Amino acid sequence: MKHLLTTQGLAKDDAILLLDTAAQMAATQSRENKKLPTLRGRTVVNLFYEDSTRTRISFETAAKRLSADVINFSAKGSSVSKGESLKDTALTLHAMGADAVVVRHSASGAAHQLAHAGWLDAGVLNAGDGMHQHPTQALLDAFTIRRHLVGGVGHDGRGADTSAGADLAGLRVAIVGDVLHSRVARSNVYLLHTLGAEVTLVAPPTLVPVGVETWPCRVSYHLDKTLEQWQPDAVMMLRVQRERMSGGSGAFFPSPMEYSRKFGFDAHRLAVLPDHAVVLHPGPMNRGLEISAAAADHERSVIVEQVANGVAVRMAALYLLLSGEVSENTDERTAP
Repeated sequence: MKHLLTTQGLAKDDAILLLDTAAQMAATQSRENKKLPTLRGRTVVNLFYEDSTRTRISFETAAKRLSADVINFSAKGSSVSKGESLKDTALTLHAMGADAVVVRHSASGAAHQLAHAGWLDAGVLNAGDGMHQHPTQALLDAFTIRRHLVGGVGHDGRGADTSAGADLAGLRVAIVGDVLHSRVARSNVYLLHTLGAEVTLVAPPTLVPVGVETWPCRVSYHLDKTLEQWQPDAVMMLRVQRERMSGGSGAFFPSPMEYSRKFGFDAHRLAVLPDHAVVLHPGPMNRGLEISAAAADHERSVIVEQVANGVAVRMAALYLLLSGEVSENTDERTAP
């Protein structure tokens, strides 16, 4: 695997390999010594042009637990604030001998440009580009769903993950909220479909992107109807991204209270789900808007577990990226 830029076009076998490798990485994280010597001598650069807490720390932790040397680059306080271009930054990283670059950028397609413009030889891992893609978030979401609903931890009586090699065939996943501005939704739709799950997007019409009919999923404008009649196995709530809403949130829905009433997930809606169903959220959460505190903190919520699983998934992605064990032509396509 030379780059991991998108989930669209990622082969099913490669996706399962990533999930299985993540399960192996997760098994090592319960040991007293969590570090592996796998990437000793390699240099991983975290190149973040957008604010981030979970993703940046998760990638840094993953690289360090694989014994890689880590360089953290933030646009704030760097030469970017003086006008340095992405190209010049990439050339600098190339001169420093970076082996892998984890990039988050506000512009859709920035990761693809960094990977294919010929500015550096390093592998590129997309940590979120604009409203386009966030592949490792989708992988950790699928990993979390698989552990809970397909085999999973503890199903063998010893605490081991028995879901190795499995896909998500037959599972139903509802993705609810601000789909329009969500790279997480786009990445999850394609990955979950590849793994065999059925996906329904639930959002007000103003937060559904143009062209969604070409995505491999269903679309609903009614949350209660979807939960009651479709009975999803997993519900993934999306953050309302007010910072991306030109004109403010009022341009997309009448008021926060109205949005929460129609599309917020609370204890009442949780009670409608099957007993085995789980609740996810990519974070950070707007408690009281897209999800209530009662639902976020419920025992069927796996939101905190998603953070822990993110480290294992990113360890797997970095390992496979730098070892080249995934077919190179499956992860370099970008969505139209």
